[in-house]
Amino acid sequence: MRKEWDPNTIEWIKNFEKWNTAITIPVNVEVKAEHKILNLDQAIAYLDTAKTIYLSDCICRTTMGNCDSPMRTCIGWDSAKPLLDTDLYKNQNTQEITKEKAIETLKMTHEAGLVHMAYAMWDDKVNTICSCCDSCCAIFASVLKLKMYPELITSESIEVTDMNLCDNSGACVERCNFGARQIVDGKLQVNTELCYGCGVCVSTCPTGAISLIQKP
Repeated sequence: MRKEWDPNTIEWIKNFEKWNTAITIPVNVEVKAEHKILNLDQAIAYLDTAKTIYLSDCICRTTMGNCDSPMRTCIGWDSAKPLLDTDLYKNQNTQEITKEKAIETLKMTHEAGLVHMAYAMWDDKVNTICSCCDSCCAIFASVLKLKMYPELITSESIEVTDMNLCDNSGACVERCNFGARQIVDGKLQVNTELCYGCGVCVSTCPTGAISLIQKP
């Protein structure tokens, strides 16, 4: 029997419909849009040009409640303000914060294993960084579940693992959201085609065997 949606989910869908408008796209027409995965340094670098920074509760996790990841994690700046003023974000406790507080938040979410994703909400420039989980986040969790991330997500970095330093503990495997790392017969195997350079594996590696480089 189909499970009935609860009132919070219904309200979420109604608000999401106010934010997004569907249009018909002709066949063979390219649409310029991307969701870019950032490592910690890249995420912090975006804040260098921000004039006014805002912090909000994660709308996905507060709505879905499928994990115990940190809630106060969504960072927007400058031209993101119109979105933060909409009904969609009316209950997300948006506040203006300092750059130092924003960096502290990004470091905290990175340590928690969340993936930083950049969005351009109202113009062509990135003005929002979400710290995404694989359990609640509307876009990130969906593309992971449907295995559509090669088509829908971009990144500028990729991992490099020094197998001579790797202790095959598997600590990095647990942190990887993309399934790029696994232990097979006691040895680490890495599928770099599935790596999006988020860097959550780097900070948890006990031997410092993993680093990030710019994609070719």
